[in-house]
Amino acid sequence: MPDTTPPKKISRQQVYTLLIEIGRKKGDGLPDTATGAALMCFASGIDEAEAVRETVAILKQADTAPLDVTGYGTLEEREADGDEIDPEERALMKRALDENSVIIAQMTPFYD
Repeated sequence: MPDTTPPKKISRQQVYTLLIEIGRKKGDGLPDTATGAALMCFASGIDEAEAVRETVAILKQADTAPLDVTGYGTLEEREADGDEIDPEERALMKRALDENSVIIAQMTPFYD
């Protein structure tokens, strides 16, 4: 009997490492004395532009004020650049890909 199951669809999604600077906004959840923060995120997308758009949209929905985004590329691009990526970071990247989501891996508040 021939196999009639359709071939598994290959995902074109990739995970991008993004650094997003946010400013202050009422209800943003940052410490009272912070002037803003930097968020290290892993975001899935067909390309980096989509990952950035989705991440900024989610951050706006979460009552934050995204100001600037710096992209560091995919896992493969970062490795090619010589970045060392620890197992925890790899696990978060895999989770972002598996869940087609944005993972905030680290938040660093800014103070004057």
